[in-house]
Amino acid sequence: MPKINENFTKIPASYLFSEVARRVNEYKTANPTHNIIRMDIGDIKLPLPDACVDAMIRAANEQRSAVTFRGYGPEQGYEFLRDAIRNNDFRSRGIDIASDEIFISDGAKSDTGNIGEIFSIDNYVAVTDPSYPVYVDTNAMAGRAGEVNTNGMWSNLVYLQCNADNGFTPYLPEIKVDLIYLCYPNNPTGATLTKSQLACWVDYARKHGAIILFDAAYEAFITEDDVPHSIFEIEGAAEVAIEFRSFSKTAGFTGTRCGYTVVPKQVTSRNEKGENISLNSLWNRRQTTKFNGTAYIIQRAAEAVYSPEGKIQVKNLLDYYKQNSNIIRTELIKAGYTVFGGINAPYIWAKTPNGENSWDYFDFLLNKKNIVITPGSGFGHCGQGYVRFAAFGKKEDVYEAMNRLCT
Repeated sequence: MPKINENFTKIPASYLFSEVARRVNEYKTANPTHNIIRMDIGDIKLPLPDACVDAMIRAANEQRSAVTFRGYGPEQGYEFLRDAIRNNDFRSRGIDIASDEIFISDGAKSDTGNIGEIFSIDNYVAVTDPSYPVYVDTNAMAGRAGEVNTNGMWSNLVYLQCNADNGFTPYLPEIKVDLIYLCYPNNPTGATLTKSQLACWVDYARKHGAIILFDAAYEAFITEDDVPHSIFEIEGAAEVAIEFRSFSKTAGFTGTRCGYTVVPKQVTSRNEKGENISLNSLWNRRQTTKFNGTAYIIQRAAEAVYSPEGKIQVKNLLDYYKQNSNIIRTELIKAGYTVFGGINAPYIWAKTPNGENSWDYFDFLLNKKNIVITPGSGFGHCGQGYVRFAAFGKKEDVYEAMNRLCT
């Protein structure tokens, strides 16, 4: 009989958002007439931009003709989308990224989870605490995280504590690590790093031979000038960083599924012989072996994000959710909550009013206020006593939720 990968049995049986969904569905079954407002997962509520939908329709119609039909596409992504990304997301900011350093995928979640495949399980990994659960769970699945302690933390991971004392921005590791997961603007706390703060991490990575895995999925929500949209704005970052981007929150592609990863050719790591190996070539090899590419129709929709009309429509979407963030942040402060985030990110990180356990407060809001949020402890040990509000709902629901909290 085949043996299983025992590492899967070590991780919690239920993914954070699956447990949230289970509790919500159980409550809805028992209370079918109650109006529940979802402010938990980062799923958007507004429809896709017209420019993207129109592009999908045109691309779908191309499949009717043998002349314009598309079969298997390049695993790395079509050149038209990679060029649009290079010119609009990087060259427009003075960043020199080549098209063959951009890899189109079905979203940042997949890539942040899969990137570990090109690294040895012997690498020492640092994650912020709290952090997006995928970083921790996929390293645990690979056998890189060690064993779970009684407090739910992994023995072989280095936890970079983020708390109110440091403004939910981590200090540099006190010991040498090999891989560092950073997400800024941050999920779940909404915190950001300034350019000088991020430069310290790049300097650390260059000094210690580490690789930064930088999740920039929420960069489109940045409003302050000194907050970098890309780690590659920092000098030397192209030597030590891989960046992940997503169209999910930027343009509403949560269900449409499209994102990309940037792996500069300058980024290298060593094999057992001590030879420097290009991570770009390794990621390319991984993708060509295990991924058949994002659908042509979806890539045409993503390309339309960068069209003149697409840029206007995407900005309108972002402005809508930014207004939601401001409403939530402002009303929570008025109600006496201690809050973080919500300025450069679509997430507001709030301390439970009376020091309640995160899940206990989740249950209170669900059962007494019919509001669903995400318990902070699901993101890590330092998230205990906090909850996350997402700003992706309809504005009328946001106002209603804030009214319920204050009554």
